[in-house]
Amino acid sequence: MNLRSVDLNLLVVLQVLLDEQHVSKAANKLQMSQPAVSRALQRLRQTLDDPILVRTLSGYDLSARAVTIRQQLKQVLLDVEGIMQPEHFDPSKAEGVLKLTGLDLELVLLMPSVVRMLRLKAPNLRVEIVPQRSEHFDLLEQGEVHFLATGLQPKTVQDQYRRMEVVKTNHVCVMDKNNPLAKGMTLEQYVAAPHGLVSITGKGPGVMDEVLTEMGYKRKIMLRLANFMSVSAFCSGSDLVFTLPEIMGKHLMFNDDLVIRPLPKEVDLPNVTFYFYWHERFQHDPMCCWVRSELEELLENSSV
Repeated sequence: MNLRSVDLNLLVVLQVLLDEQHVSKAANKLQMSQPAVSRALQRLRQTLDDPILVRTLSGYDLSARAVTIRQQLKQVLLDVEGIMQPEHFDPSKAEGVLKLTGLDLELVLLMPSVVRMLRLKAPNLRVEIVPQRSEHFDLLEQGEVHFLATGLQPKTVQDQYRRMEVVKTNHVCVMDKNNPLAKGMTLEQYVAAPHGLVSITGKGPGVMDEVLTEMGYKRKIMLRLANFMSVSAFCSGSDLVFTLPEIMGKHLMFNDDLVIRPLPKEVDLPNVTFYFYWHERFQHDPMCCWVRSELEELLENSSV
């Protein structure tokens, strides 16, 4: 039988008819007119090729097939109701995997508090930190992760991504404490210094280089790194200057050999904003909705 030819609303009428075994009583319970229920019964008889209700001396009784259907139908309608009801997420009982991705230092800065919250409120929910790819948003696009932490923005089809602002920060210079520029520097000294650059994508110049070009300057990139966590090791004891978001620069101050200094006042470098991104496919997912609500609460009380 082709289900497209069947009015599934009839199943609700059928269940009440099987329970009441009487058209008038079924009509009252369904808040329908008796003729409407009679017509529904007639359609059910044609569809099932069975009388369903059969007349006896004491009224009506169920046909043999109707007795069988009665047991099956209750479970079918419960299953359909479960499908149509919004899924409930109970963090204390939830199992499964929450997948996150981002760059190394972004994860270190933003994720530990998230993981601590999950361990407390969703102890059976496993967390997997997925290695980032060169194309930053591929994992979101392909549905392989639930959330991405990043200061970058998607280049195309931005309408398929949702995001939550985490923190906005300016830029600072990070250098060895013995670097002569640690005592103060002019724009000319900054431009002439040997620079280190963290290139997330491995392509093109940094934002600072674009700003300097508009000002008519060009700095010397003497070291290009693929991640932020290695900045401390390469910057310490060298003459290199790294220009980084301030929250990242502050995190690197665990190394006593490094210092933070402001950019030359002439440089108007735009602030960088870090976001949690997720794909539209997870916008209504119960687990992800709960995680986002917890993230919002964390951010309201965070000092990041």
